[in-house]
Amino acid sequence: MIVTIILVISLIISLLIVIKAADLFVDNLVEIGLVFGISEIILGVTAAAIGTSLPEFGSAMLAILTGNPEVGIGCAIGANIWNIGGILGISTIFAGTILSQKEEIRRDGSMTLITALIITIFMFMFGELNLIVGIVLLSIYIIYIWILIRAQQNNVKNNKKSFVTTKKEKKKRLKKENVFWVITGLIGLAVGCRVIVYSTVTLAEIASIPEMLAGILLAFGTTAPEFFTVLTSARKGLNRLAVGTVLGSNIFNILIGLGVPSLFVVIPVEEIAIRFDGPAMIVLTFLLIVLLRRRMKLTRAEGVILLSSYIIYMGTRLYIMS
Repeated sequence: MIVTIILVISLIISLLIVIKAADLFVDNLVEIGLVFGISEIILGVTAAAIGTSLPEFGSAMLAILTGNPEVGIGCAIGANIWNIGGILGISTIFAGTILSQKEEIRRDGSMTLITALIITIFMFMFGELNLIVGIVLLSIYIIYIWILIRAQQNNVKNNKKSFVTTKKEKKKRLKKENVFWVITGLIGLAVGCRVIVYSTVTLAEIASIPEMLAGILLAFGTTAPEFFTVLTSARKGLNRLAVGTVLGSNIFNILIGLGVPSLFVVIPVEEIAIRFDGPAMIVLTFLLIVLLRRRMKLTRAEGVILLSSYIIYMGTRLYIMS
């Protein structure tokens, strides 16, 4: 009993550390990027998605590399399903309406669906994630970043005034504290994620919970940055940030979260992930795109649909496991 309490406390504390570490890393990385003249828009699109995904990436990678692959895969796929059904659903219900744009749906929505399809096909074909899978996933992510850069360059041409750098910004210099906090953030992520994985796996063993399901439950905690970012963005009317964070995070979770560890180890995949979790991720992603394309927005009713879909998914999965 005492061990369980200590593990739960350790899990909560490490989650808080990881969330704060991710904030420090992203905020200061943006500052460094601006010093070197990297577009704020590119930094925003990538940093918002990548930064909020760092906790699940770190947790998934460490789980895989330390001998708990089912936890890692469950964390990545579970996070994607929760991002759409839970986070975006709840945020839409609270905000009332979340707007989107055709370009965003066509580019980021399509890439999110493609990554869900690809990882599910690979799991079905090989029954594992290996070096070939890792190379393909990373290559796709590089192509996606190139597409983002080209899109930003086109925006610069179409509206130069929006991207004019002020003289004050040009004179910005690299600050030592920015570098310090980037390094500190990375260390915090590494240590915090290691404790999260250990605590979750141990608690799962104590409660006799399958590792794959433990990974899905772990996704609730590691997606906390996405949840608060999307919810706050939606309530403030920052619609593109809200939708973009979810879509960008889902792309990152699969292409980097599973692609990087696949380069180092062969990751076995449970049958339920192949036949249920993967297809469920595809269905929820497709549902989101359909709802967005109808009127270029999500309403409170559609938020209920997304959240209900997630509840059905979890209920069905728990029934299958039992």
